[in-house]
Amino acid sequence: RTHRAHEQPGGMREGNGGQHHHRRGLAVLLPERANHHHDHATMLGPRIVFVGNPNVGKSTLFNAMLGANATVMNAPGTTVLIEAGHMRHGDRSWQVIDTPGTASLDAISPDEQVAGEAVMGRASNPIPTAIVAVFDATAPSKSLYLLSQLMDLDVPLIVAVTMLDLAERDGSSLTIARLRAILPTLAFVRVDGRTGEGTKDLEDELGRVLEQQSGRVAAGDPVTSLPAPSREATQDEVGDWVHGTADERFAWVAERVRELSGADAAAVDRTTFSDRLDAVLLHPIAGILVFLAVMFAVFQATTSLAGPLIDWFDATFRGWITAVIDWCFTAVAGPMSLGGWLHSLLVDGLLDGAITVLTFIPPMGIMFVILSLLEDSGYLARAAFVMDRAMRFIGLDGRAFLPLVVGFGCNLPALASTRTLPDSRQRLMTGLLIPFTSCSARLSVYIVLAYAFFGGFAGLAIFLMYVASIVIILAIGLLLRRTRFGDLHTQPFAMGLPAYQMPKLLQLGKSVMLRLWAFIRGASSIIITMIVIMWFLAAIPVSAGATGTNGFARVDTVEHSLYGAMSSSVAPIFAPAGFDDWHASAALITGFVAKEVVVGSMSQSYAIHDSGNESEAQEGSGTLGQAVHRSFERSSHGHPRAAAAAFMIFVLAYTPCLATVAEMKRQFGARTAAQSVLMGLCVAYVLAVLIFQLGSLL
Repeated sequence: RTHRAHEQPGGMREGNGGQHHHRRGLAVLLPERANHHHDHATMLGPRIVFVGNPNVGKSTLFNAMLGANATVMNAPGTTVLIEAGHMRHGDRSWQVIDTPGTASLDAISPDEQVAGEAVMGRASNPIPTAIVAVFDATAPSKSLYLLSQLMDLDVPLIVAVTMLDLAERDGSSLTIARLRAILPTLAFVRVDGRTGEGTKDLEDELGRVLEQQSGRVAAGDPVTSLPAPSREATQDEVGDWVHGTADERFAWVAERVRELSGADAAAVDRTTFSDRLDAVLLHPIAGILVFLAVMFAVFQATTSLAGPLIDWFDATFRGWITAVIDWCFTAVAGPMSLGGWLHSLLVDGLLDGAITVLTFIPPMGIMFVILSLLEDSGYLARAAFVMDRAMRFIGLDGRAFLPLVVGFGCNLPALASTRTLPDSRQRLMTGLLIPFTSCSARLSVYIVLAYAFFGGFAGLAIFLMYVASIVIILAIGLLLRRTRFGDLHTQPFAMGLPAYQMPKLLQLGKSVMLRLWAFIRGASSIIITMIVIMWFLAAIPVSAGATGTNGFARVDTVEHSLYGAMSSSVAPIFAPAGFDDWHASAALITGFVAKEVVVGSMSQSYAIHDSGNESEAQEGSGTLGQAVHRSFERSSHGHPRAAAAAFMIFVLAYTPCLATVAEMKRQFGARTAAQSVLMGLCVAYVLAVLIFQLGSLL
C-alpha cells in the first residue's frame, strides 16, 4: 500500500487545491460544541459521505461543492478531525461528510478507521444515504480496490473521477465512457475540484439517486461472493471480510485494468524488462540473495575506495598540519614550547578531533552515494517488500523494515520514522529493535579494526557485521515476540513500487552533499569536544607514577591519569571478551555519548604516547590500526583477531548514542529507554564473550 499523511493540523488539507486552512483548536477546545453540531447534523436530511484514497483531490472537491458551509470537527468518540457541512439542492438540505483518505476499509490507522466506520455506518455513525467515491484517473488500480469494497455495501454509490486531465496528458486511454462500459451499474461523473468543473453534474446525479430512496438502491454488482459485514460487526470481523476477499478483489482489479486499457491491452499483458527484473528481485529466495549481494558490494566498495583516502588523512595530512603547528611554535616561542601543554592541546586534542572527522568523510560519502543510487533507482522499496516475510517472522511486516533501513544510516531519525507505523505495539517493538541496527557512525570502527586485523578480507568482515546486525534484530525480535509482545498480530502489507529509473546526477549530488554535511555538522562538534575533554582528563595525574611538566599537570604516563584510571578500572570486565585493555574500555565509555567518538577516543589515547615505553617509541607507533593490533595482541594472549571481532560485535550491539536514548525516552518513556540500554549492554557482552571464546578456539 502507498500510505501518506492525510491531514496535518494547522496545515493544508490533502488534495490538489488545498485552499482551506483549518485549526485543531476548534475541535479540541470546544468538543461539546462539535459533538452538538454532529447530533444536530443528523436531522438535516440525507447523509452523503465522501471517501477516497489519500491525495486524490477528495477534500478539494468537497470544499468546492460546500464552500463556506463546512465545519471542522472531531469524528464521534475520536480525536480525528473530519469536515462536515450541509448544502441545499432545490428545497432539500443534504448533510455531507468528508472522511480522511484511506486505501481500504480495513483500518490500519485511526484516520482510516474513521473513514471505514463512516461509509459502513458503524460505531455511532448512521448508515449513509449515498456514498461519493473519488476516483484517481492517474492510478486506477488503487482506486478500483477501494471501489470494489464500496460496491459490496448496500449503499447507493456515485464515482467522481478526478485528474483525468493529468491522465490524458500522460497518454492514458481511460475515459468516462470506458468506465461506464465496464461498470454499467455505477454512475461516473468527471470533476475537477480546483476549477469547479463537474460539481454541478455531480450534484444533479446525487439528486437523481436520492430521489430513488423510497427503496434501497444497490451500489452495484457485488465483486465477491462473501457478504459484507453488518453494521454491528466488530473490527476483527471487518478485517476477516477484507482479508478473506483480498485475492478475489485483486483479480477483479487486474481484469478491470485490462478492460480499461482497451486498445492497449496487449501492452498491459506484454512482459516488460521491469517485469522480468521484478520476477528476480521480488522472489522470496532469490530476492533475499540479491539483497545480501548488493549490501556486500556496497560495503566492499566502501572499504576498497575509502581505505587509501582514510590513510592519507590519518598519516600524510596529519603530518603536514603537525609540521605547520611545530613551525609556528618554533618561530614564535622557540623550541622549548614544543613540549608545552598548548602544543599538546592543539596537536593531540583539536587536531586529532579534526582528523577523526575528516577520516569519516570518504566512507560516509561513498556510502551515501551508493545508497542514494539504490534509493533513486527504485531498488530500496523492493528490498522492503522482500524483507516483509522476515519481518512477519517476528510479528512485524514490511512497513517496520523501512525504519530499520533508516537505522542503518542513523538510529535517531529511525526512531522518529516509527510514527508512521499504524499500531502502537508495532511502534514500540520496532523502537526496541532499532538500536541493534548498525548506524553509519559504527562503520568507522569497523573500518579501522577490519583493516588492522583482516587485511584483504576487510570488506567481507564489514559485510558480516551488517549481516550480524540483521541476525541480531531477528533473534531479539523473535525473543520479544515470544515474551513481551505475544499479543502482536501482523497486518496485511502492500505497497506501490516506484518505477525503475536512472538517477539524475545533479539531484543525486545535492542529496549526498546534504546528507554528508548534516553528518559532519552533527558529528564534528561532538567528536572534537569529547576528544578535548579526554585530553584534559589525560592531563590530570591520579597516582604517584604520574608527573607534571611545563607548569601544567600533563602526565607523562597516560595510564596513570584520571582518564587512564577510569578506563583501567573498567577494563577487567572485558577480559572474557579478549580486550581488557584500557584503550578499548576508554573508547567504549566515550561511545556512550556518540559512536562517532569511539575511533577518536582510541586515536587520542594512542596519540599521547607513553614516554616510558622506549622500545615502542623506537619502533614507531605507526598507524592507529597498528597500535590497536599490538594492544589486542597482549590483551587476548595471542588471539587478536578473535578479540577484534568481539570488540566489533560489542560496538554493534551495546547502547546507542545519548541522543537516541533521549529520543526513545521522549517517545516511549524513561522505563522503556532504560530497558533498551540494559538489554543492549547484556546482548553486547554475551555476544562479545561468545565470539572471543569460540574464535580463540578456532
